[in-house]
Amino acid sequence: MNAEGLQRSAILLMSLGEDEAAEVFKYLAPREVQRLGAAMAQLKTVSRDQIDSVLADFVDEAKQHTALNLDSGTYIRAVLTKALGNDKAAGLIERILEGGDTSGIEGLKWMESSAVAELIRNEHPQIIATILVHLDRDQASEVLECFVERLRNDVVLRIATLDGIQPAALRELNDVLTKLLSGSDNIRRTPLGGARTAAEILNFMGGANEESVIENVKRYDGDLAQKIVDEMFLFENLLEVDDRGIQTLLKEVESESLIVALKGAPPELRDKFLRNMSQRAADLFREDLETRGPVRVSEVETQQKQILQTVRRLADAGTIVIGGKAEDSYV
Repeated sequence: MNAEGLQRSAILLMSLGEDEAAEVFKYLAPREVQRLGAAMAQLKTVSRDQIDSVLADFVDEAKQHTALNLDSGTYIRAVLTKALGNDKAAGLIERILEGGDTSGIEGLKWMESSAVAELIRNEHPQIIATILVHLDRDQASEVLECFVERLRNDVVLRIATLDGIQPAALRELNDVLTKLLSGSDNIRRTPLGGARTAAEILNFMGGANEESVIENVKRYDGDLAQKIVDEMFLFENLLEVDDRGIQTLLKEVESESLIVALKGAPPELRDKFLRNMSQRAADLFREDLETRGPVRVSEVETQQKQILQTVRRLADAGTIVIGGKAEDSYV
């Protein structure tokens, strides 16, 4: 989400009321809560024009106010406490409003990826791997990008061969990292790591680094490397999605994002999307695609990865199906 989107979202949440905003926060990931909370904290006054733009469906109610001029600190404390509970909200409130910090694994989720990388880069690769499997996949990928190639490859290999960790081990890890990680007894032993986790992290990584990691795993265990590759989902794999799935995806993806993503896609994939649009929509889309000037490869990859996140979400929800190499294999 860009800066404008964050600001508009913050205005919306500040307009909803504490209970409704708290319900919204419950469905957001930690990094989304952090970014939105910070944006809300920065709001001082909001003009009527801005409110009308953001709250078109609630314009009558918005007209009762010339501006939003709220005690954002008090409001954010109330909303986050209702949404997250006293313990979890306390650290986040301190970080957003008072510039404080949080601790433990959850604390790392609120930090910038570069800061996490700097904090853990000198730890043993096994410790780093154990930390990263607890983070969101995109954040873990960003942290890995900050490492030198040798460390990055080693850590991903350890992630791929990690199958779980006991709460007691997390407490020991907490001692090693000097209060960096949480020693909570409430952490359940769940399957962590493995080929699927490594693949999900690599899906967010740049092409060159991704290839280097796969080659390193292949030297260690060719079968494991193949399992990771099989679990990965590339933009070109959208050719495997049936027409109904593509039509569903088109409803979820912004046209601008798709135009940029398809700049780096094979012609047959472009045609597949165009075939699943109405004639008018396809003509307009084709014109926009053809008139769009050169786009940086990094921007194309960013948009492709964002679309792949949507694909993964739809696939996990059973809304679309992506065929694998075997007839009963799905992503």
